[in-house]
Amino acid sequence: MIMDKKDPFDEATELSNAGPSRAVASEHAPSFPIPHTNDPSLPQDSLEAVPKYTEHALEDVYLPAGGEEPPPTFAPYEAEFFISGREIVSHDPHLNEDGEALYRFLLSQSRAAPEYLLHLRGTHTEHKTRTVFRNDSQGRTRTHQEHYTENVTDFDFYVNIGSQVVHGPIHWSVPDAEPAYRGEMVLQVDSSQFTIALPDPETAQLGGRHKATKKEIKAAKERNRLREAHGLPPWIAPGPESWYSSNGTIAPPEAQVLNSSRSFREWADEYCASDKLLKEFTYTKVIYGWNIANLREAIQSAIRSVYSHNVTLEFQMSHHKICIRPNNHLSRTLSNKWLKLLLWILLIYPFIWLFKHFSRHGGGRWEVCGGAYALKTWRLEPNTVPPPPELNDGRWKQTRDGPVHLIGEREGEWFQRWEGPIRQAVVGKVQSRTPLEIVNPPALMLDGYRPSYNQLTPFL
Repeated sequence: MIMDKKDPFDEATELSNAGPSRAVASEHAPSFPIPHTNDPSLPQDSLEAVPKYTEHALEDVYLPAGGEEPPPTFAPYEAEFFISGREIVSHDPHLNEDGEALYRFLLSQSRAAPEYLLHLRGTHTEHKTRTVFRNDSQGRTRTHQEHYTENVTDFDFYVNIGSQVVHGPIHWSVPDAEPAYRGEMVLQVDSSQFTIALPDPETAQLGGRHKATKKEIKAAKERNRLREAHGLPPWIAPGPESWYSSNGTIAPPEAQVLNSSRSFREWADEYCASDKLLKEFTYTKVIYGWNIANLREAIQSAIRSVYSHNVTLEFQMSHHKICIRPNNHLSRTLSNKWLKLLLWILLIYPFIWLFKHFSRHGGGRWEVCGGAYALKTWRLEPNTVPPPPELNDGRWKQTRDGPVHLIGEREGEWFQRWEGPIRQAVVGKVQSRTPLEIVNPPALMLDGYRPSYNQLTPFL
């Protein structure tokens, strides 16, 4: 059972020190239908008020659309790239010289959602005894008992959550007040739109950027943790007091849309204009919509009902970062993990690290934008009449902009469908790197068949 806990959004700890940001709301039209609203503030009239953020009711919250304007129709640039671990890497020279080519390449790569897997693993420790035979100095064989411990894996399997994505991508950028890599090897905030007194003028750079303070970095990490745990998109502030508008007034208590003062294309142009030898531009894909913190507790509770040993539960994402690096021998060498290991063994890499971090022509990182993919989201239905309250299953809300409909499977519905199969896989000690599937092919051939949850079994 999931127990109610104190709402973390009620604690205005470090979040109020995040600094100002620019609120922008825009419409989008990528491969999935996207909800939109013309006003980033939520309804204040006599219609039903949208619920506030709570730890257990995010599925009832109408999140306003965010991100950048949809890109124009284009022919994607076919650039050279390869897969390195969980990242997509490209050293294509044209992507490092032409901002338009880089922009189009990232847009084309963003059409595919990242892989998102739930990894479940259970282990226990066994204490064993074995008989060891040894020869003494006189050649006689002697035996003795040896005690040792062994870690035994009871189950180890995956469940594919990425297949639940119903909407995306929405291209987003980091707000100016959020610490991020903006062309240097340190986290920075961009204060070009605001007046901030810097104690050390040497830390300030062109465009109003300066090195982020420890307090700002700590607050940003807490915001990101809350976003990931509670399924918030990257353009939504996780708390009512976590962001301030540029005129110094506190943002409204509902969700506020955040964005950078620079567009996605402008960041691409800035990267291409840099002459640094070890620069890197990273486009990050994120998945949002589900309350992962609550889902984690529910899955652990289901496993604990049939298993009492050590349980490891991880939500793993891969192919979620697209990294663009220069086309030179040093940069390509560092992209090869074996050559990089060799440089460490030969004690050469420490000198490269110093050059990368302290030389003006060394390294620079741009991690300021990405794409967001929804597991569930609200869609505006202006010409639709919502069902009556007695028939509404929570998927319809009335807002000032009109009725909105929730598309995608809710985490509770997903868990209800997978709770039995996960328990069966744990009891059956399933070990497989291929994600489990719920299938019943013969039944699906029957006219009118609707699978019930207790009839579903994992495909092994």
